[in-house]
Amino acid sequence: MITVTESLAVQPVNPLQYPNWDTRISSSRGHSIFQSSAWAAVLQNTYGFKPVYFTVFRGKELQGFLPTMEVSSWLTGKRGVCLPFTDYCQGAASSEGLLQQLFQEALRYGRSKNWKYLEIRGGRGIPELHDSGPRSIGFFGHRLSLVPGLEKIFGDLEGRARNAIRKAEKSGVLTETSQTFNAVREYYSLHCKTRKKHGLPPQSFKFFSNIHRHIISQDLGTVVSAKFKGRIIASGIYFSNGDEAIHKFGASDLAFQDLRANNLVMWEAIKWCAAKGCKVLELGRTSLTNEGLRRYKLGWGTEEYVIDYFRYDLANKRLISLKDEAYGWHNRVFGALPIWVTRLIGAAIYRHVA
Repeated sequence: MITVTESLAVQPVNPLQYPNWDTRISSSRGHSIFQSSAWAAVLQNTYGFKPVYFTVFRGKELQGFLPTMEVSSWLTGKRGVCLPFTDYCQGAASSEGLLQQLFQEALRYGRSKNWKYLEIRGGRGIPELHDSGPRSIGFFGHRLSLVPGLEKIFGDLEGRARNAIRKAEKSGVLTETSQTFNAVREYYSLHCKTRKKHGLPPQSFKFFSNIHRHIISQDLGTVVSAKFKGRIIASGIYFSNGDEAIHKFGASDLAFQDLRANNLVMWEAIKWCAAKGCKVLELGRTSLTNEGLRRYKLGWGTEEYVIDYFRYDLANKRLISLKDEAYGWHNRVFGALPIWVTRLIGAAIYRHVA
């Protein structure tokens, strides 16, 4: 085992410029598409964030890495985030001591660049974070094992989930799995409606265009859509990389909620992920207060776990406590605005709030 006492040199690299980055991280335990050069390209090309991935090599072999984006904003300041617009993303290393060393180097680098804080979305295995006090904020995560096979997975669903799938099929809802740009465009139309329903501005279409360019068109993801009488009524975007698949985005038309198309989309996505050889499907983070969404995800036979976020104040050397801002006055404001206005706001603000 490698320990921090070996004092291996930590080197900041840009995965978009480092040869064979994705091949190098593929052997890391629990590696995710969010650690890949594809996601780095999405974030850089959409928002201009600077990739600074802290790495340790022994010879040509990657021993550990902590992927970080430097976010520079005239409005909210400069900071490091591991990683923006991901539900869960942390580093990987061959030992706890090495992961601690990577974290320490990220802090040193951040202070040299006047970062306000370093945020780790996960933080498991970094002793200093856990020793610094309570987490900044927490969420539920839900993981579905695909290993048992489709028949066993379907049998293990809660009755209401199975019934919803059957109802959608009997109602004439048809599904389509596609990696085309048009499928992303159709998804985005529902995305904007769903964000309005939740009282939140949508991400820019440029963000989704880059997701198609760097992820979906490279066979690292797909769009699963449900249509009723030729009209799209539900859709989801899924990523896949090695053993892991991720349900990244979901949207639907509230007017057709009774048809339960969302459930059929999820079931078709599970089949797609299994066919790709994925062993697990991650369903994304859930607010600790969102009991409805939590029950929905548990209904798929998932394993529940807790995701800890740590935001470390570099100047004061302490963790910052965060509030879950999923609900508040802003929901009423954005929910009342026309979609074209919320799209403009979303395109303007997300680079500042990553």
